[in-house]
Amino acid sequence: MIRKIDIESEEFQTELELTKKFTDEVCKEYGFVYNPENDVNESIQNGLTRNKLIYDRRYCPCFMVIGETQEEKDKSDNRLCPCKPALQIEIPSQGHCHCGIFCTKEYAQKIEQEQEAELAAHEHSRVLSKEECEMLLQKDNLDSSELEALLAARDEKVIDFNLVDVREWMEWVSARIKGTDYLVPTTSFYNSLSQIEEQKNKPVIVYCHIGSRSAYCQRMMRDMGYKTVSNLQYGISSYQGELLSGD
Repeated sequence: MIRKIDIESEEFQTELELTKKFTDEVCKEYGFVYNPENDVNESIQNGLTRNKLIYDRRYCPCFMVIGETQEEKDKSDNRLCPCKPALQIEIPSQGHCHCGIFCTKEYAQKIEQEQEAELAAHEHSRVLSKEECEMLLQKDNLDSSELEALLAARDEKVIDFNLVDVREWMEWVSARIKGTDYLVPTTSFYNSLSQIEEQKNKPVIVYCHIGSRSAYCQRMMRDMGYKTVSNLQYGISSYQGELLSGD
């Protein structure tokens, strides 16, 4: 049976305030800080409150609660906030708990820097710094605005990377992103990749038409030892910057 909780009710709001005090105390006791993304914190605090009302325990809202009786729940080793895996494994190794509400100061600062870099990239308000470029190049997937910002920073010699088109020659001739360094067609991938086989430590951004072929090539390049490979999400079809045509 689904237990329906009215988050606007006085009961919920009263318990929510107690939960916020509880998470404040956890941060204070362990030296954690909250996630810079407030939506994450609010969602987890709501989930902890819900579980407290249902089970009389602040079980982690990211995992199911197993067991009917309290004894069964205790034996099932359900995650009770702040849970042991978070304190002993997740936060020390990753900088944040599984739910994301509790973070180390270093991890939170990193997230804030990434958010600032992404904001600058999307607003095109200024040339990105070297550190901001390096953070963006660590992303698995880049969008059009982020690639445009990285290309602008490369033009200013702030950062260097290779932009690689993995489509076929006929597609390249029809239209390609201005600033593309190499054509490495997926159908002759291994042979064509010899153009940059000595540049495995240099960051690479790959793209195709909609992002699927380039995602495949991205995985292969990583397996081959290329240190940093990002993919243009949705490919050239999503790119809003300048294009070139011709051989």
